[in-house]
Order: sequence, then C-alpha cells, then structure tokens
Amino acid sequence: MRLTPLPAEQWDDEVQLALKGMVPRDRQNPEGAGTALSTLVRHPDLAKAYLGFNVYLLFRSTLPARLREVAVLRVAYRRDCTYEWAHHVEMAKAEGLTDDDVEAIRSGGAIDELDRLVVEATDELEEKSNLTDETWAALGNHLTERQRMDFVFTVGAYGMLAMAFNTFGVQLENER
Repeated sequence: MRLTPLPAEQWDDEVQLALKGMVPRDRQNPEGAGTALSTLVRHPDLAKAYLGFNVYLLFRSTLPARLREVAVLRVAYRRDCTYEWAHHVEMAKAEGLTDDDVEAIRSGGAIDELDRLVVEATDELEEKSNLTDETWAALGNHLTERQRMDFVFTVGAYGMLAMAFNTFGVQLENER
C-alpha cells in the first residue's frame, strides 16, 4: 500500500469541505468513508474535483445505471482493480444484474445482446481509446447520442479511478 487512508486525526475542515455535498453525510467521516474515499481525501482539492464528476456519472448521467455497471465491471476486470470490482459487483446486483451476468461480463461475454455490445465497446475503448464507426453505430441502435457520450466518459473515468486505486494500493475495507 503506497498511500494509506488519511488518519482520523488529520480530517480537518479542508477535508470536510471537499466531501460536503459530494457524498452522503454518513460517509463524511473517517469511519464511514471507506478506504478509497479516505485515501482520496489526502488531496482534498483533487478529491472534490473528481467526486463532482463521479457524482454526475453515478446519479445524473443519461446512461442507464445497469449499463453503467456493465461497463464499470468490465473496466475493473480488465484493469485488475479488486477494489472497484468488489464495490461495483454490489452496485450491479442492486441494478438487477445476476451472478451469471457478472460472470459473463468477467469472461468477456454477456447474457443479452446489449450487455455484450457494452462489454465489446468497453474493450475497444480500453484497447484503442476509440470506438470504430461500426461500434458507435451499433451503440446508436440502443442509446442516444448523449448516452453514448456518457458511456465513453464512464469508461474513461472508471479506468482512471482503477489506475489510481491500483497505484495507491487501495485495499478493500475488510483487508485493512
């Protein structure tokens, strides 16, 4: 672990301001924040900036939440990000994905056509930082232009987050 969660005695007003309005009140403290958020607040300005974008992706994006979770799980698997994977498996199940769906996403397939397309498009973005015209058009058969834009930003944002978690050595809460 390169960066440990910020110790409770170092949670100051700057940290509190970074979290205010970004996460639920019960997570705005060292006990409730979890290891990832407690690590990110070592840099309050960065945490606030990233959380603002992440709040958009999680709660205001036009991309359906189920498809967001398909994409995030595929990113987490490809980037070998244990923290992101574990937390988003829970979130995916809350959006209706089953254990079979999760395993299919891990193996590179998917149960239905749209999930499979999202997995393939995520792989394409991860490999080439681009989508082919064919993939863009195929996504367009199911998603609006704004939803496709949100999809691209979701894959990029969670790829960046996986990179940060892996580099910093963020551990699951039960591994602390």
